[in-house]
Amino acid sequence: MTSSSSGQIVAGCLAPHPPHLIYAENPPQNKPRSEGGWETLRWGYEVMQKNLDALNYDVLVVMTPHWRTYVGTHLLGLPHFKGISIDPVFPHLFQYNYDLKVDVELSTAISDQIGQAGLPTKLMKNPDFRVDYGTIISCHLVNPLWNKPIVAISTHASAAYFSPDVMQEEALKLGMATRKAILGSGKRAVLLASNSLSHRHFTHEPPLPEDMSFEHITNHSQYLWDMKMIGLMKDGKSKEMVSLIPDFTEQAISETDSGALTWLMSAMDFPKIPAKVHAYGTVIGTGNAVVEWSGI
Repeated sequence: MTSSSSGQIVAGCLAPHPPHLIYAENPPQNKPRSEGGWETLRWGYEVMQKNLDALNYDVLVVMTPHWRTYVGTHLLGLPHFKGISIDPVFPHLFQYNYDLKVDVELSTAISDQIGQAGLPTKLMKNPDFRVDYGTIISCHLVNPLWNKPIVAISTHASAAYFSPDVMQEEALKLGMATRKAILGSGKRAVLLASNSLSHRHFTHEPPLPEDMSFEHITNHSQYLWDMKMIGLMKDGKSKEMVSLIPDFTEQAISETDSGALTWLMSAMDFPKIPAKVHAYGTVIGTGNAVVEWSGI
């Protein structure tokens, strides 16, 4: 995945963002305190983090379901953002003080490529903009030191307002634009698709959120769909996996409706190597996989 200008996508990851994983780790940035929980996913992230650290990358590029823009694709466009992020559904678990740096040069290059592809795009230059919790959680879990700049890319609601097929077509174009910008940048990038797989939540939370005796998938059909998609990842069949995303999105109520996983595979030019699946686990009934594509 190199080019003559030496820019390179050194890895791509499926990096789900349940706030529970931050809550369970008790990092100093997060106010609520926990007794633990969801260890399988957290330990999977630890393995993936070590693998990525060894790649000596320059920047994290993340596409997030929770920065929804309805007109065009937006990217962070200032070198620094600082504030507090509170999950609107789980404010008792996630109240996180973030302080992050942005690779504005790469953000601009990706935005330019998106525009050249005929899609509307804009850089977010409001210094008071609150960075979404999907971006923050995924980036924290792969780089808790926050010693690398990031590029954050918004997603659309095209799967809901139009159809998963429209979402798919758009995400493929965004992936190709991201790839062109990175290969021309001279930088080593790690890409993060910040989404779960099946995504039907429980309707009630247990009294103690970290009580793992309550944790399981919401229904068996979700599990079967998740295993189908993960099996294709493990077999290196990324194109076949992407072809199923519209059906998977509808049948498993999946967070792939954001287009982030499609974007990731497109930006990586549909890797044929087997994915490294570091963990699969549930969070309030949703299916989450920590997956890495590297070594191409």
